[in-house]
Amino acid sequence: MNNIHKNVIYLGWVSFFTDLSSSIVTTLLPIFIVYTLHESVEKLGIVIAVATFVSYALRIVFGYLSDRYQIVKPFVVAGYFISAVTKPLLMFSHSYTSVAALRAGERLGKAVRSASKDSLISSYAQKGSSGKTFGFHKMMDVSGEMCGAIIIMIFFYFTMQNETLIRELFGLTLIPGLIATLIVVFFVQDAPKKPLKEKKVLHKEDYKLFWVIGSYFLFLFFFISDQYFILQAKDGGITLMFIPLLVILSTFTQALTSYVSGGLIDRYGTLVMLLFAYIFAVAALVILQFHYFYAAFAFFGLFTVVSLNALRAYIASQAKSKGFVYGLFYGGIAVFSALGALVMGYVWKIFGMQSMMHLSIVGTSSILCMLLIYMLAQKMGFINYK
Repeated sequence: MNNIHKNVIYLGWVSFFTDLSSSIVTTLLPIFIVYTLHESVEKLGIVIAVATFVSYALRIVFGYLSDRYQIVKPFVVAGYFISAVTKPLLMFSHSYTSVAALRAGERLGKAVRSASKDSLISSYAQKGSSGKTFGFHKMMDVSGEMCGAIIIMIFFYFTMQNETLIRELFGLTLIPGLIATLIVVFFVQDAPKKPLKEKKVLHKEDYKLFWVIGSYFLFLFFFISDQYFILQAKDGGITLMFIPLLVILSTFTQALTSYVSGGLIDRYGTLVMLLFAYIFAVAALVILQFHYFYAAFAFFGLFTVVSLNALRAYIASQAKSKGFVYGLFYGGIAVFSALGALVMGYVWKIFGMQSMMHLSIVGTSSILCMLLIYMLAQKMGFINYK
């Protein structure tokens, strides 16, 4: 990892502490909403959709502002601070509406910082090493998630697994959140300023990127959220004590493979690795049907890490207006993930869990086949986009 800039390493630690706190929230949230607040599954879908939409849609705005006015570190600092102070407030929630509002506020922080953060990382990535750079950052990111799940498991083992503990764990997320913010303020350097040669933010060359990115948007619409994975594990007999172990396995898989997958992306290209990511996702859904929960969560982790590393590296190496394209990328994730969460929640409620799973498997498999056809057409010279 000698070719990883120290600024990226500091940002890796920022993501480590932030995702440690986020993991505590996302692991406990489906249990908190459905089993503590006694809300229905579609209410969980609404919370996921609201949080996802705010998190990703507003990244378009802040990605545009970041590129247009070269505001990078200030957005990163503000975003991490907003997330740090809103997560702990979940300990006072008593309805799904208050949870949705607080999750929206916390995800607003992510929206403010994300495009600027990725632009900052790409600014310090060496030529030809975008995959490894984002792979390292994602490794730190998911290592924090894994540690958050481990903390939950330790607390569950030594204390009572009840509502009071869940609320106290929400409150404790303030500590790692503030640590992350302080690292950004005092150690992370701003992106180097570039001369503004033109006012145009999105270049014509950037439009071609959305042939590949668009397939990911459609895939996310059909691919169920990790919180639905957690609910299925709970309904399938996994006790509250061992649910964090599933999250640990998923994040450990990501941490173990992130840097390696980044190197493979640099070597074999985005499309090849994105295709493998889709295969991992479909495998996770199929395996989940047979109640092999640990294997399903491992494949879920592989899909997550490989797909995000591939597309973030793709934008870093191909986009002219990186901040704005990252914003559009995350905005597309917002729309399709939010709609997908809502649709899947209502399908589960009206037609049952099996119908939701069948829809997810058929939809994701179709997108996988479409990407394969696209790659074959490109190889045969019918499509010139890379």
